[in-house]
Amino acid sequence: MHTGPAIETEDKDLPLREDIRLLGRILGDTIREQSGEAVYDTVENIRQNSVRFRRDEDLTARRDLEATLNSLKPKDALQIIRAFGFFSHLANIAEDQHHIRRTRAHSLSAATPREGTIAHSLTRIRQAGIPAARLDAFFAGAMVVPVLTAHPTEVRRKSAIDREMEVAELIAERDRSSLTAAELAANEAALRRAVLTLWQTNPLRSTRLRVIDEVANGLSYYDHTFLAGLPRFYADLEEELIAADVKLARGLPSFLRLGSWIGGDRDGNPFVTEDVLRAALRAQSGRALTYYLDELHKLGGELSLDSRLVGVSDALAELAARSPDRSANRQHEPYRRAITAIYARLAATARVLDGREVAQQAIGDASAYRDSNELLADLSIIDRSLVANGSEILAAGHLKAVRRAVDVFGFHLAALDLRQNSDVHERTVGEMLGLVQPDLEYSALAEPERIRVLLMELTTARPLSSAFLSYSAETESEVAILRATAEEHRRYGPTSVPHYVISKTTGVSDILETAVLLKEAGILRPRLGALDLDIVPLFETIEDLRNCSTVMDELLGLPEYARLLESRGRVQEVMLGYSDSNKDGGFLTSGWELYKAEIALVEVFRRHDVKLRLFHGRGGSVGRGGGPSYQAILAQPAGAVQGAIRITEQGEVIASKYSNPELARRNLEILAAATLEATLLQPETADPPVRYLAAMDYLSAEAYRAYRSLVYESEGFDRFFRESTVIGEIANLNIGSRPASRKPSERIEDLRAIPWVFSWAQCRLMLPGWYGLGSAVQAWLELQPDGGMQMLQAMYREWPFFQMLLSNMDMLLAKSDIAIASRYAELVSDAELRDRVFSRLRAEWQSTYDALLTIMDQESLLQSNPLLARSIRNRFPYLDPLNHMQIELLRRYRAGDSDENVVTGIHLTINGIAAGLRNSG
Repeated sequence: MHTGPAIETEDKDLPLREDIRLLGRILGDTIREQSGEAVYDTVENIRQNSVRFRRDEDLTARRDLEATLNSLKPKDALQIIRAFGFFSHLANIAEDQHHIRRTRAHSLSAATPREGTIAHSLTRIRQAGIPAARLDAFFAGAMVVPVLTAHPTEVRRKSAIDREMEVAELIAERDRSSLTAAELAANEAALRRAVLTLWQTNPLRSTRLRVIDEVANGLSYYDHTFLAGLPRFYADLEEELIAADVKLARGLPSFLRLGSWIGGDRDGNPFVTEDVLRAALRAQSGRALTYYLDELHKLGGELSLDSRLVGVSDALAELAARSPDRSANRQHEPYRRAITAIYARLAATARVLDGREVAQQAIGDASAYRDSNELLADLSIIDRSLVANGSEILAAGHLKAVRRAVDVFGFHLAALDLRQNSDVHERTVGEMLGLVQPDLEYSALAEPERIRVLLMELTTARPLSSAFLSYSAETESEVAILRATAEEHRRYGPTSVPHYVISKTTGVSDILETAVLLKEAGILRPRLGALDLDIVPLFETIEDLRNCSTVMDELLGLPEYARLLESRGRVQEVMLGYSDSNKDGGFLTSGWELYKAEIALVEVFRRHDVKLRLFHGRGGSVGRGGGPSYQAILAQPAGAVQGAIRITEQGEVIASKYSNPELARRNLEILAAATLEATLLQPETADPPVRYLAAMDYLSAEAYRAYRSLVYESEGFDRFFRESTVIGEIANLNIGSRPASRKPSERIEDLRAIPWVFSWAQCRLMLPGWYGLGSAVQAWLELQPDGGMQMLQAMYREWPFFQMLLSNMDMLLAKSDIAIASRYAELVSDAELRDRVFSRLRAEWQSTYDALLTIMDQESLLQSNPLLARSIRNRFPYLDPLNHMQIELLRRYRAGDSDENVVTGIHLTINGIAAGLRNSG
């Protein structure tokens, strides 16, 4: 499969073009060999016409393209769809590898560190004159946690992702300058085998994922990346600190760790049960312990030091004496015997914690470790003995990596969050109260009375539930999962499940209801004022964001709750929802209300002398809060980061960021560097000018009015949405365990944000990421005809928040295509509805496009990001045929065509378009 004429670029992009040509050629050869010359010729004909149309706006090419695509029978169309879809996946691999290549080249040749690296952050901190004590304090208290979720935007199967990772490794191998001609030929043969396997692997899942499947998929990234990658991240960071002459009083703490929602997120997912929670924690623990056992086995092979040649500490000798290994061959190899002692205890730990026997049995029996700190203490004995006896270089190798891994991952691997919707808590607590107080109708109580009732429950150690009462299945399930959490705390420690997120938090009672339920499981103990996990309210809608500071002010003012916070170190986490606030109020208003909410929360927490930790519920797409993490963190208002941040990583973003070890290393460093800079380099007085805030208030109000008018107030818009997008087909795509809607309803209000955004991406309109800006700017310029535009341009130049907002919109508009979107609109059966709604969409798209270019002072989209502009421009000819075929297949399917190839073809186009757009959900 050819890739068209070369684009004029600098020589530094030559390897990328060569990789894409190589992969395109291999894919083309595979198609010809597997599907025949006729299919290959059809693919080439479509590709060439699509390139001509995109490059030259050749209308003849467009007519030829449409004629070819429309004439395809469904079975033949599948081959074409697969060809263009696979090319998008392979192009992604080549681009990722080129990004790694360029990053490595920059680090070797650049005189100044690259933005987004720890070295760059440390240079800026030194230039700013930040005292060493503040840097030391930052690392001592820092907390940076990417939280992996199972939100269903990853359309690929695990089998396909594994093969793509194999292709990526083979492409990376070709960068070695020492490869011989024979090795290059062997590499290409291996690439051909991997591509052939991909071609012969069904990219679609035949059944819906179970939650435990999602757990397994999430854990695979630990094997490929995190378990080995995070210790390397810390080792590199220590080297950076040494190079910058930074000495930390207590060494470098493990401030960057992993979190997960997979197996604990019950919001709208009835399949997350107590059994699933236990299975998820066992699977996580098993993955960590297996890794440690494997690494100990390797370490034992390395540390063959003879006590007749090198000294050992008394503690090491004592540890070696406890080894079950009595072989005469190792009587003078104390380090090996110490490691077999550790191995035996760790194998026993695996049996006790997870009920599993290790693959390589220990030499003898031993007692299990009580916790990972005991394991770390034994490993530290080896470390100190090596250092004290002239073997520091050995201590700084493999052993150091294992010690860091144990410190980071413990016996639980990742902190698993619980999450549930406040409506469920209300029903559960209401039922339990009603059974012990029959005259109490909890759901009818006003908020102040609810708070009074709940506080009374929190002042007594008496359980609310009783084994002698019968409860609904929902209430039984809620109590059971909390009791399971308490048991798992005793097994793996409180850090295994340290957070409880409350979706749809609207008032103080939502938080107190959760506290009452935690008391039932013994996780909250009122007499001791003890709380074993963080209660995290999640504010999601525009109204909730506007009210969140008031809610938190009232909550923190309650003496009963303040006492519980003492047991949590006077730290309160608050989660802000980007996805639902965007669906509720549009991109501009969502971004602005999130920003204002953070400012208000910072002030409330300052008054109560409680530390605020923000948890950002960002999605992959701009329409769900996605975009570059570095810019997003630095664009936070003053005081919002405070050395601690948690951010969700969702769907396809997990694979794009963390499936490749080097890309993962870079993305983790970006999070750490941005948090460091946002904490130490952002002055507390860095608020933007009042006139900028007033302008944003006005723009937000106008954008909100335009968005709500279209989405929620236009008669028939929900029908337009469902008929002009693939929302119905996405619901049947088996890409996640959760239903697409919270309730059995076709109302947009009940639809989850993920399929909402995903559907608009598929039809190339990207509505959630831009709609409303054009109307807002037009209204602003009518209000401020003299100097209004100049002020917006100044806001873009000087204010990181506004800059980030428009930069993300710039990227999204570049991926949109109003002409293709108009083709999807033709699927709407009601001509009057179609014309009425799409005319508004087209007008708003054009006004947003014009306003954006003027404010950013650009002649074209992505003018300031030529690399991304080129990538998108080169992808469009491969995306356009997929969109065209998706439209045609949707038309046939909705007309009643029962050919199973039609449905399969629709699902394959969804897969291919998502791959081409990358961050589509």
